[in-house]
Amino acid sequence: MKKLFKIIGIILLIFIAILIAIPFVLESKIDAIVQNYADENLDADLSFDDISLSLISSFPKAEVSVENLKITNRAPFKDETLATAKSLSFEMPIAQLFKGTEEPLVVNEIIADEMLLTLKTNKNGTTNYDIVKENENASVAKDTTSTGFSFDIENYELNNSAFTYIDESSNTNLYATEINHNGKGIFSGEQSQLDTKTEAKISMSIDSTEYLSNNIIKLDALIDLDLEQEKYTFKENKGFINALPLEFQGFVQMVEEGQQIDISFRNPESSFKDFLAVIPKEYAKNIEDVNTTGNFTVNGIIKGLVSEETIPTLDINMRSDNASFKYPDLPKSVKNIMIDASVKNTTGNVDDTYVDVNKLDFKIDEDVFKSEAHIKNLTGNMLVNANLDGVLNLANITKAYPIELENQLSGILRGTLNTAFDMNAIETNAYQRIKNNGSISVSDFIFSSEDIVNPIQINKADLTFKPGTVSLNSFDAITGKSDFSATGTINNLLGFLLSDKKLQGNFNVNSNTFAISDFMVEDETASETSNKTTSDEESLKIPDFLDCTITANANTVIYDNLNLKNVKGQLRIKDQNANLQNMTTDLFNGQLGISGNVSTKGAKPKFDMKLAMQQFDISQSFKDLDMLKALAPIAKVVQGKLNSTIDLSGFLDENFSPDLSTISGNALAEVFTSNIDVSKSPLLAGLDNKLNFIDFKELQKYIKTKLSFENGQVSLKPFTVKYKDIPIEISGMHTFANNMQYDVVFQVPAKYLGGEVNRLIGKINDPEVDNIAIPVTANINGSFSSPNISTDLTSGVSNLTKQLVEIQKQKLLGQGKDKINDILGGVLGGNSNDKKTDSTKTITDSTKQDPKDTIKEGVNSVIGGLLGGKKKKKDKKVQDSTKNE
Repeated sequence: MKKLFKIIGIILLIFIAILIAIPFVLESKIDAIVQNYADENLDADLSFDDISLSLISSFPKAEVSVENLKITNRAPFKDETLATAKSLSFEMPIAQLFKGTEEPLVVNEIIADEMLLTLKTNKNGTTNYDIVKENENASVAKDTTSTGFSFDIENYELNNSAFTYIDESSNTNLYATEINHNGKGIFSGEQSQLDTKTEAKISMSIDSTEYLSNNIIKLDALIDLDLEQEKYTFKENKGFINALPLEFQGFVQMVEEGQQIDISFRNPESSFKDFLAVIPKEYAKNIEDVNTTGNFTVNGIIKGLVSEETIPTLDINMRSDNASFKYPDLPKSVKNIMIDASVKNTTGNVDDTYVDVNKLDFKIDEDVFKSEAHIKNLTGNMLVNANLDGVLNLANITKAYPIELENQLSGILRGTLNTAFDMNAIETNAYQRIKNNGSISVSDFIFSSEDIVNPIQINKADLTFKPGTVSLNSFDAITGKSDFSATGTINNLLGFLLSDKKLQGNFNVNSNTFAISDFMVEDETASETSNKTTSDEESLKIPDFLDCTITANANTVIYDNLNLKNVKGQLRIKDQNANLQNMTTDLFNGQLGISGNVSTKGAKPKFDMKLAMQQFDISQSFKDLDMLKALAPIAKVVQGKLNSTIDLSGFLDENFSPDLSTISGNALAEVFTSNIDVSKSPLLAGLDNKLNFIDFKELQKYIKTKLSFENGQVSLKPFTVKYKDIPIEISGMHTFANNMQYDVVFQVPAKYLGGEVNRLIGKINDPEVDNIAIPVTANINGSFSSPNISTDLTSGVSNLTKQLVEIQKQKLLGQGKDKINDILGGVLGGNSNDKKTDSTKTITDSTKQDPKDTIKEGVNSVIGGLLGGKKKKKDKKVQDSTKNE
């Protein structure tokens, strides 16, 4: 007995060893079978990472597994992927492994995991799935001895897969995701039966109109297969669209022209809960707990040929009579629901499909809403005719139906409206083909959008609809700190509501207080639970949906830290660009005129403006307006009025104010001063200490100057002002960072240069000498708050003194008036007089003095007098005067 068990054990070990060894021997053969089939039968490229064979786990059958299979198209869809599968496994009898490559292979089970299949038809009608090579001999194709597969499938599965169908010629897209499908049946016989179960999510659109959106589809189908006639008949079938049950029967048959379809369906129950089941699950919420009354029926027949030219005829109907529903957790119910709708096509021409909503009525609380709509030519230029009549309390919608809104909805909508239009008219703004008649009013409505910062509360709005236009008879709203009312016309309201068109119109807007920040600037104080809807990236954008002209009149406009009064003008808004025309406002006790544009289309807002300022209060404007403060920092100590024109462009910062580092332009300014406070300006105070002959409080009252600015630098063109009879020329530049480099040249008459200079002039006793003036240059750099000032006053006075002494010397030598004129002509560039004198006249002086002593005395006296202080003591003056005499 022990020997018997030993022999049996050896046989089992040998058998197991054979089972383990066979895969290694046969894998190359399986690879050859698959690749040979692909090369001979497919006009596409087949590839896979690995192919393996297992005999033990599936004994007495063999299991072949293919990893990462991929089928890639050739021209005209070159390099596009037709199908991929993470894994694909086949189960077959072991004997099939020993057949030759010319014998048919029987496969019992196929399982595909994560298969992705994309079927595509291009605009020329060419398909990417027509990859089977045509066989030259039709009889060979049906010869059972030819190379190929014969499927006797006991089970097949498709797990977690996806399917895409794109038809570019008809603009049709079908997407199926999360597909889980399995079936059992025998395919080898002429008559067989297939039992299947399918779950998937379906989305479908035709010509940009979405008919299904991620709807859950379930199907349990028992299908009779007539492989000879290629006819598939549905028996004992039940499907689900979301949670709506449908029973259907009929057949689909493959014919030469396409597919012949004859299918009818209906819902097995008639409860109104079936209607709620059609709504996508994310919106319907727990319909099993909803209390409903009334009936709902849906039935239809789809019959005809699916081909390149035709679709089946359609007769699909939905009915509901006096139904109601109430969610247990919500306070309101929807009652008196009446539905009469149908989808029909009687010709098989896709353009002849139409939808009739003959009745869609309901009542929420005490508000009754009635509507009907008729839609034709669904796949072409869609034609719409609709009637709306009723009242809706928008707040009751979320109280009766569990829809989740991003923002709270409220307000009362009342309206009676008939509209008739075609979609092409909306796309092309052909207003003459848009027929609207009726009126709509809105009260206590709150509107939120990502395009605006704060919700807009519409207290009241009345609109009248006429063919081609919508009249805004009244509009009263508030948002943030702003209030505004408006009237006007809207050209394409339907295009804005139903398509991606802009809101076009002309509006007259009046406001008591209008804060720019309520519309344009990020609300940094908004919390996560507030009604702020604008994202941080969009907070500085002019709304893209606006294409309108606004004539504005506002008592107060709040912009940054400025309160603009009596604002009037026109704004043209389009493509995130606001063009300002003839805008005027009262500001700084004067008036400001503005024209130009602001654009937020780029990554950073930019502007290009012309400003005209009249009678601005200088001290106030240069204190509160950063741009003026940067252009002329010294003006803050000046009191008076300013007239100016400024052309400038640049970018706006996060507060929608000019970014000073980016602005460029030029300005012309007229200044009428009434007072200058030198003590508040380190620059003027420094000059005052350096120059004792000037009092800046007494400067010329009228100043006119030009300047230009770019790259953060202001350049001042040379201009001249006067202090009494002293011309002062100013030129130079400064930066917005408060650094400066200026030259100020004073043409100083000699009489302001001290008593000693005046005494020398008196001794010369010639009217020409009285006109002598010297240039004194002040070089200024550093900053306005900490200036560095240097002057050439000392050298200028020294040169003047030498000239005066020389004049006196020549007079003493009797050279005459002509010599005096020659000397005067050389005084610092020529302050001489060209008037001719009598050369015979001589001037004599009985007083005689050594010229060297005179020069020495003059220099010491003048320099000492100027640098010793603004004033000398009276007794000192008398003493020096007596001594010189």
